[in-house]
Amino acid sequence: MRASRILKILMMLQTHEKVTAAELADACETSIRTVYRDIEALSAIGVPVYSEQGVQGGYRLLQGYRTRLNGLSAKEAETLFLAGLSGPAQKMGLEATLADAQLKLKSALPDTVRHEAERLQSRFLLDTPNWFSDDEQVTYLPTLMTAVLEQRLITMRYQSWKGEIQRQTQPLGIVLKGGQWYLMAKVDTDVRTYRVSRIESLTLLGETFERPKDFNLAAFWQASLRRMEALQFPIIAEVRLTALGVKIMEYVCSSYVMKQATIEPMDDSGWHRARFPVGESSHGCAELLRFGAELEVIDPPELRLAMEELVSSLAVLYQRNDSPN
Repeated sequence: MRASRILKILMMLQTHEKVTAAELADACETSIRTVYRDIEALSAIGVPVYSEQGVQGGYRLLQGYRTRLNGLSAKEAETLFLAGLSGPAQKMGLEATLADAQLKLKSALPDTVRHEAERLQSRFLLDTPNWFSDDEQVTYLPTLMTAVLEQRLITMRYQSWKGEIQRQTQPLGIVLKGGQWYLMAKVDTDVRTYRVSRIESLTLLGETFERPKDFNLAAFWQASLRRMEALQFPIIAEVRLTALGVKIMEYVCSSYVMKQATIEPMDDSGWHRARFPVGESSHGCAELLRFGAELEVIDPPELRLAMEELVSSLAVLYQRNDSPN
């Protein structure tokens, strides 16, 4: 514990031109008296640390002194891949580890490089959650991180759309997408995707497993996205759109829908014919209702009928004389 604290003090001295004993004590969560002893220990092993008295005083290193970057632990090195992702690192229980790793990295950089890194860090922010949505509660994410890295089996109770299920799985990887966390885990011979926020209980087992050598997390995730998009938009709708309706498409349709869409030039009546994928039944109608009178469904007949019934029911609702004031 003391060795880790002394190393942190050394890194802070290298990162800052001058640091007070109070600042060091606060960063190391210890007393000022302990900091004094640690500074003496650094001096005893040959580190050129000097104190300056007075109101503007503090500790500083001899100008130009640098240690080599040999203090990174394996875990800290792993978290460097999350540099700048303080939100995700906190969710995974790695916030303190990430902070220590970044401090060690910054302290080993030349002044010009370190200042540039600090300048960039102060000008860019990654805010992962979607607009107008609360941050997901992912209680078991740190445990899942351990399971994935150590290749340990887990048992979990999970709330799927079909109901509650209990599974023993081999956790292979974790993905953060649009502020939502997903677990890729092998069940029997299949690799499946689970929403981490829907895990209701989880137990980390002592038994390990052999990770499939041919499993590629990025490739599996991209293939999963394509499957999910195809399932979400199974119907090809043929519609008529006004010029405004074409513009609305760019704002309300997903990138997947826009890539699949075909839009014909405007005809003599001022409408565009278009074809694009939509969801089934009520989901598809809800999507198309966002266009208002700028879109008319032509085909398939069952989708046109569903839109007609929905619009008629809305008209009845808003034409009632007994609506509340």
